[in-house]
Amino acid sequence: MTDIKQFKLPDIGEGLTEADILNWQVQVGDVVEVNQILVEVETAKAAVELPSPFAGLVTALHVAAGQTVNVGTAIISIDVAPGAALPDATTAPAAGAVGSAAEDLVPLPEVPGLAGETGMVGRQSVLVGYGPRAEGAIARRRRRSEATTPSAQTAFNVPPDAPPEATPQPAHVVAAHRVLAKPPVRKLAKSLGIDLGAVRPTGPNGTVSREDVAQAANGSVTRDTAPRTASDGGGGGGGGGGETRIPIRGVRKHTAAAMVSSAFTAPHVTEFVTIDVTQMMQLRERVAARRDFRDVKVSPLLFVAKAVILAAKRTPEINATWDDAAGELVLKHYVNLGIAAATDRGLIVPNIKAADQLSLLELAQAMTALTDLARSGKTPPSDMAGGTITITNVGVFGVDTGTPILNPGESGIVAFGAVRRMPWVVPGPGGTEAIEPRWVTQLAVSFDHRIVDGQQGSQFLSDVAAVLTDPGLGLL
Repeated sequence: MTDIKQFKLPDIGEGLTEADILNWQVQVGDVVEVNQILVEVETAKAAVELPSPFAGLVTALHVAAGQTVNVGTAIISIDVAPGAALPDATTAPAAGAVGSAAEDLVPLPEVPGLAGETGMVGRQSVLVGYGPRAEGAIARRRRRSEATTPSAQTAFNVPPDAPPEATPQPAHVVAAHRVLAKPPVRKLAKSLGIDLGAVRPTGPNGTVSREDVAQAANGSVTRDTAPRTASDGGGGGGGGGGETRIPIRGVRKHTAAAMVSSAFTAPHVTEFVTIDVTQMMQLRERVAARRDFRDVKVSPLLFVAKAVILAAKRTPEINATWDDAAGELVLKHYVNLGIAAATDRGLIVPNIKAADQLSLLELAQAMTALTDLARSGKTPPSDMAGGTITITNVGVFGVDTGTPILNPGESGIVAFGAVRRMPWVVPGPGGTEAIEPRWVTQLAVSFDHRIVDGQQGSQFLSDVAAVLTDPGLGLL
């Protein structure tokens, strides 16, 4: 007796309509429990792990890793009938079966790897949705029961009574050796067309690191980067360097659409200022030396964030939203401060909720947590919703300034440039002046000219600059 339940891709939040399957955490034949992680998916905003709503036996995976599926699409089937088990070990395997009871497989210790890798002697890993090797049967690991694994018909979600010719033909087999790499590294390798099996690992316990993948990408030409000729669509570019094609998905796809919409919806105006931030840098050293700031990062960005929050209180229009549908200008009486973060998956803008209510220490802690979470690729969609104003730190790349595009729905964004030692004219006693080496940076602010006029934008930028030039003004 069976009771098959299908788990459909849910709307993870913010009205998302699709997601990419990053990697499966289970295989056909696994026994799963409620809330056990089934799969990691990437939406337009974040990478999210989806837990199982059912307990039972996995009978089919309907979508392969790397595919994009719409919300509401069935992605996995689970038999929730009590005592659900795989076909009996004495039953002869169907044509094209993935495994055979005749094979005597010895379990090895669990090692993280690709979907389909189970650490068995005498077997070769197979990606979900692909057939077995032509030269022999391939078995999956036994789970809680002693029964053997399902046939290829089950793996492909083909009804038992389907004719043999309906079974998909073998298409690809994963390398026999086990490759150890974290999901972000696997995704990077996939986007660059790098075969992880051919990369020499240098990470802990033989894991492949980002640096290993980058080195492989720089030092070799892979199948995806091979030069193309006119006959295969390359157009005969005349060079021998080849090309790389990366699917536009997930965060990059969402960011591109959002930036185009913002640029052609809100009339952008950008203003710039160059300032002496020597006093800010001195204050940073004193604050970083305090015992209560010992475990948090005290960067110049922390003081820029505080200055932006303070300046937004004086110019509330910079922290507002244009509601076209309602014909209203919405002034926010709180600051959800967005910090643009470059990650392996692309640019994301998580925000610190109610940042205006935080002390400098609490703000530093929140920024550290935000950055660490973004780098791990686990920022939830809720952290990227509801932002009111954004800072982009282009200075971390050694860039002096830029003309940032507004985050959709916001009316202001500040670009913070590199802080450099430069000659600066410093006023002295009695109206004298001297040229001294000082810490200098550039700020830029882009604003929605429907909401913020030139005077308000200039006032806001001037206030941010004044606090960074003389941090004591923040007390006023």
